[in-house]
Amino acid sequence: MEGATTMSHPSLPATYLEAVTALLGPAETEAFLASYDAPRTYGLRLNTLKITPSSPAANQLAELFALRPVPWCGTGYYYEESTRPGKHPYHAAGLYYIQEPSAMSAVELLDPQPGQTVLDLAAAPGGKTTQIAAKMAGQGLLISNEIHPQRARILAENVERLGIRNAVVTQAAPPALSARFPLAFDRIMLDAPCSGEGMFRKDPDAISEWSPEAVELCAARQWDILQDAVAMLKPGGRLAYSTCTFNRHENEDTIARLLAEYPFLRLIAEKRIWPHREQGEGHYVALIERDHDEKTPAISAAIANREGADAVRRGGRER
Repeated sequence: MEGATTMSHPSLPATYLEAVTALLGPAETEAFLASYDAPRTYGLRLNTLKITPSSPAANQLAELFALRPVPWCGTGYYYEESTRPGKHPYHAAGLYYIQEPSAMSAVELLDPQPGQTVLDLAAAPGGKTTQIAAKMAGQGLLISNEIHPQRARILAENVERLGIRNAVVTQAAPPALSARFPLAFDRIMLDAPCSGEGMFRKDPDAISEWSPEAVELCAARQWDILQDAVAMLKPGGRLAYSTCTFNRHENEDTIARLLAEYPFLRLIAEKRIWPHREQGEGHYVALIERDHDEKTPAISAAIANREGADAVRRGGRER
């Protein structure tokens, strides 16, 4: 995570450049593409289960790592790459979590509360789980789910390192969870596996893996997982859907399809972070609420009977 990468425009796929131009327009596309020649951003988030932003220890961290506030997250900070906080003993002690700054926006919008029952549906490596846990302050129940065994182990290690006591790490496919937990959660975080367009600056492999076909595959996978998420959301509950990609197909278009399919859902807010507008690699998040008086569990039964393979199709970047 600590190495800087810059890249020139010719390294980006032509079809990707065409899609970005269609989304932003020619003039703003130039500013967006110029961001690829700038250094990537680095961030950490204080673990308020162990340290508070106003404490002397936090002030010491600010001096050690030249911290600057992330505007959309009260416990988030930019740091200078050369300070390498991931190598410091304070990191091993769980005082903070290394997290890309724009990725902090999703949990801030979801705003889970102490005492709630919360699900992080695609939780590894643990950035959003640990942010949720801090907001819950040890009260309520957090289910942190990750289908892939190795990633689930990393997730469990981060939960332990940050001292989270009210979390249970599970390793299950979304249909299996929705069959067992219909209408169960006050808040659900779905940081969906995606085509990873917001990772191009820090991960060159994401560029080589991108294609229009990959975008289509990711959107289909996201649609499947979203239906399971809806089945598990309580009446009055809220779901945050996020990706680290820019195209509309995996973002606004997916949410529009969801709202059209399930009229008991409504859009509360949407937020995009672009690297040429704000200091972050890029993120999209939509906040959805289920009607308070909607109690029909039929959707969960239908999803439970769906062939599980459709819901766990491989493909997509996970952050």
